[in-house]
Amino acid sequence: METRNFINDKIFSKFELAKKRFIKSQNENITFQNFFSIANKISNLLLSLGLKSGDRVLVQVEKSPFALALYAATIRSGCVYIPLNINYTLHELEYFFENAEPSLFVFDSKYESDISEKFKLKNIQFLTLNLDQTGSLTSLAHDQKSTFNIVPRNCNDLASILYTSGTTGVSKGAMLTHKNLVSNTEVLSNYWSFQKKDVLLHALPIFHIHGLFVACNICFYSGAEMIFIQKFDIDQILDNLPSSTVMMGVPTFYTRLLEEPKFNKFLTRDIRLFVSGSAPLLSETHK
Repeated sequence: METRNFINDKIFSKFELAKKRFIKSQNENITFQNFFSIANKISNLLLSLGLKSGDRVLVQVEKSPFALALYAATIRSGCVYIPLNINYTLHELEYFFENAEPSLFVFDSKYESDISEKFKLKNIQFLTLNLDQTGSLTSLAHDQKSTFNIVPRNCNDLASILYTSGTTGVSKGAMLTHKNLVSNTEVLSNYWSFQKKDVLLHALPIFHIHGLFVACNICFYSGAEMIFIQKFDIDQILDNLPSSTVMMGVPTFYTRLLEEPKFNKFLTRDIRLFVSGSAPLLSETHK
């Protein structure tokens, strides 16, 4: 049996102390070292709340660097990360509370009164995290230590539960182990020849496999930089394409780009790889 934290050792720790830029967002630049300092503070907070190995952390928040740090912190503290689509309604949330049995729910504070009222009788702790990185999670994590003793988890321990879209029935929780996520990351990083000099244009949400476990984990693993765009915005995409070497998206990203008159070969001169996933890409779009 492994005695260390499998995902942390194989993915997160490779560039943990690097002063190289990891995330470029609209308002800030964050190095790998800065990022993991934030993640460590959140990890310490999770343990201070009494969370233990295997406890489940349910998350429904907007995409932000702090939200990504919550993912890393959850894994490093030995807990199970469960991201939810930000568009799920209060009524739909009830199913996930019953099915996932979380110990902690992190959500946007604009829903605080509704969430507290609906789920007040459940034995669940609540924290808030907003798009502007305010909320009880950030305020409580602020005074925590920026160093953390990683909680051991072996390769076969549960790392995440990802819920299916539910288009053909009730959403099902796909249980992903540490080994599942590490294998996926290693194979794709090598197949796509990711290196630390790469710059990924990231406009995907981070509540599903493509945006989180493919895109972000590969950058953790390879030391590549991410241009972290909150959601697909054609002007932001066009502005950042010349600074990027890789772009990941869904088919609609590419159809919208092809419809844009400003989109040309000059903007993509340094792009070595376009990745399309999450849905079928039509052959004519590919051509």
